[in-house]
Amino acid sequence: MKFISVGYGNTVAADRIVMIASPESAPVKRLITVSKEQGRVIDVSSGRKTRSVIVTDSEHIILSALQVETLAARLGSDITAEDEGSDAPEAEKNN
Repeated sequence: MKFISVGYGNTVAADRIVMIASPESAPVKRLITVSKEQGRVIDVSSGRKTRSVIVTDSEHIILSALQVETLAARLGSDITAEDEGSDAPEAEKNN
């Protein structure tokens, strides 16, 4: 089982991660609020600003102070900052 560091000595099982998102959008903020009410939020930001929200397959929400891009790189993902905000296929981006 592979673990990734989510900051400040905390790790998460990589194969349990469903999504990593920015906490800025309204749907993600609602997800955090509802999950807090249900007791499924784990805050590992050590009192710092939440910069990423990790959703696990057990529907737990992990709040991290690390950037989405940093966590994606640790997972070995090919997500880059220029991909952010664009759902267009690669061929359309280059035109």
